[in-house]
Amino acid sequence: MRRRGFAFVTPSPTLDPMLPIVFHPAYDAPMPPGHRFPMGKFAALARALEVEGLVGANGFHRPPLASFEQVSLAHDRAYVQAVFEAKVPPELTRRIGLPITEDVAIRARAATGGTLLTARLALTEAVACNTAGGSHHADHAGGAGFCVFNDVAVAVRILLAEGAIRSALIIDLDVHQGDGTARLFANEPRVFTFSMHAAKNFPSQKAVSDLDIDLPDGLEDTAYLERLEAVLPGLVRRLMPDIVFYIAGVDPHAKDRLGRLNLSDPGLALREALVLETVLSRGVALAGVLGGGYDTDLEALAQRHMLLHKAASAAHARWR
Repeated sequence: MRRRGFAFVTPSPTLDPMLPIVFHPAYDAPMPPGHRFPMGKFAALARALEVEGLVGANGFHRPPLASFEQVSLAHDRAYVQAVFEAKVPPELTRRIGLPITEDVAIRARAATGGTLLTARLALTEAVACNTAGGSHHADHAGGAGFCVFNDVAVAVRILLAEGAIRSALIIDLDVHQGDGTARLFANEPRVFTFSMHAAKNFPSQKAVSDLDIDLPDGLEDTAYLERLEAVLPGLVRRLMPDIVFYIAGVDPHAKDRLGRLNLSDPGLALREALVLETVLSRGVALAGVLGGGYDTDLEALAQRHMLLHKAASAAHARWR
């Protein structure tokens, strides 16, 4: 496994005053030349976080790989086995959009383990962030749309089974609807799924979340934030979940290749601050995960994803 030279700490609750941030070198799996999924953004984000001084003296929290039994809490066991063995059928590989190699399988397990660790840290520290995760198109039957395992769904199922939480709210602000997550929790009253996304974007056939907000093409910062602020505080206040999983996709950005909205960097920064303040001010833990972002400029994309970690770092200092 390739290492990127990052520092790591043992996966345990931190005494470091810095925001707990989770990273694994396997997040960056080799891709065929020219592949449109920007796999290098995860390592670029980790480097940017270190340069920005957002990583504590003890380094990143490194997660264990999710096990077969853990992943199977959300996905069909035959599908999980096929991924673990890197033997996914061609038609399903096409649906996923990634070559399911051994490296990609390990990456999916690392990202899933990372979101679980992020949630555990958030329950202790009020807020924690992964540097991957948010694979919301994967459902019980299998993956789709660059998503192999639904890391948030796996983490929620594990925490519920353990009794670590009694309820969860998933706030999904990726530009694409969280259709896999919606299907996975359609009959689970302890989990509320909220997706705010571009109406005309992927997937063409939407699922039914507990709350869906469909946005018109080209929506800009002010209108977007007004739509979010109109519903989010009341939703959190009404549900008062034990934990929020926040999928902070940056693909609503105006320069994103796969988005249809028109948000700016300052608009995304305001969005992150709004979500964090709304959740943490009510004493609810928040686990932040990346979600989508497909700019070909990896450094610009890393800076955009880091807006979540910057806002979470400020919130951690205030609310932990």
